[in-house]
This record gives sequence, C-alpha cells and structure tokens, in this order.
Amino acid sequence: MDDLYRDYILDHYKNPRNFGELEGATHRYHDTNPLCGDEITMLLQVGEDGRVNDVHFTGRGCAISQASASILTDEIKGKTLEELRAVDREHVLANLGITISPARVKCALLSLKALKGAAWGLTEWPGEAAKEPAKG
Repeated sequence: MDDLYRDYILDHYKNPRNFGELEGATHRYHDTNPLCGDEITMLLQVGEDGRVNDVHFTGRGCAISQASASILTDEIKGKTLEELRAVDREHVLANLGITISPARVKCALLSLKALKGAAWGLTEWPGEAAKEPAKG
C-alpha cells in the first residue's frame, strides 16, 4: 500500500496541482523551513461570501513539502475561511498516506502553516518576530 501512496506523492510533486501565481489573490502567506530550505506561498482568492473561489501555491522544496501543498490545494476550493482555519496536522499527514519521519514532519506541514497564515490574514507568524535578534 505504501508504494501506491509513494506514487501518489511523486505524481503531485512532478505534476503539482494549482501551482503558480494567482491573479486577484485576496489572501497570501509565505513561509519557509530554514532547516531544509523548503518554501511555500499560499495564495487564496476569497469571495464576498467568505468561500475560497480559487487557490494556488508557489514554492520549491522536497517532494513531501510540494506534494503536501498540491494535495491540500486540491481539496480546499469552495471551503470557507473558518473551514480552512480548522484543518489540522493530522488531516494533512493523513492526506499523504504514508508514515512521515519526525525529521520530515515540518516539510509535510509547511503548506498547512502557509494555508493557516493566509486564512487568518497574517503577515508574519505570531511569535516569530520575537525570535529574531533586536536590531539597533
């Protein structure tokens, strides 16, 4: 069964769905995994009714991070911002269908963090700025 899911992940990595810029995006959030260099920008086009009319992502990185973003974007069109905010890590990891090693969990969840940032309208992740050294 793992081989089937590995093929599924490789297909999403090699042929990502919803990849590229999104003209008219109303919500966007970019994040990186500094440990491995993966990057994801999640772009949402949300209508007046609060539902996702379209979603794209851009980025680069390993097969797990990029496939996770592709799979996630495939399932969120038509959902409300509240529904996006409720998506959790277990859901994203289950979507991949294979056991993810502790070292790769951040890769798998980078798209979720970018989605949450976009859904909440964040410009930076809460608490992240506090980790940076003070300037001056």
